[in-house]
Amino acid sequence: MTTFTVRPARTSDIPLIQALVEPLAQQRILLGKDRVVLYEAVQEFRIAENEAGEVVGCGALHVMWEDLGEVRTLAVARDWLGTGAGHAILGNIETHAAELGLTRLFCLTFETAFFGRHGFSAIAEDVVAPEVFAQLALSPDEGVAEFLDLSRVKQNTLGNTRMLKLL
Repeated sequence: MTTFTVRPARTSDIPLIQALVEPLAQQRILLGKDRVVLYEAVQEFRIAENEAGEVVGCGALHVMWEDLGEVRTLAVARDWLGTGAGHAILGNIETHAAELGLTRLFCLTFETAFFGRHGFSAIAEDVVAPEVFAQLALSPDEGVAEFLDLSRVKQNTLGNTRMLKLL
C-alpha cells in the first residue's frame, strides 16, 4: 500500500502544481491557471507527497460563504492515479473545511464517479437563498460564478457536473 503525506502548499510548490494542472487544462478537464493566480492562492492548496517526497497531487479549498467552500484544482499525476492520492488530498481538504466551520463543499467536475464515491451529489440550480445569491454574484471570482451557474462562465462549465457534499 502506498502512503501519502498531505500538507499545506508552499510557494516553492507552485511550479509543481502548475505542471500537474497543465496537462489536464490542455485536455479541458481543469481550467488552466496563470502562475500568478496560483501564487495568490497558495494558502488554499494542499500537496500530496509520496514516500520518496515527490509531489504527486494537489487540491485547493476556496471559501465562498460562511458555510460553503469549493474544492478546486484537484489533480493527481497520471502515474499516481488510482493509488489513493486524490482520496488523501480530498480528505485533508474536507477536514480543513470543517475546521473552518464550513458545512457544505461544492465542486464542478467531470470526475463525477470519484466525487460521488466521496459523498458528493449532483445539485440543482437553487442551492443558496436569494439574498446569499445576490451577495455571491458580487464576487469577481470565476469559481463563484461557476457555482452560481452564471451565463458569463457557461463556456467553462460545459460537460461538467455541479456537485455538493454536506459535511
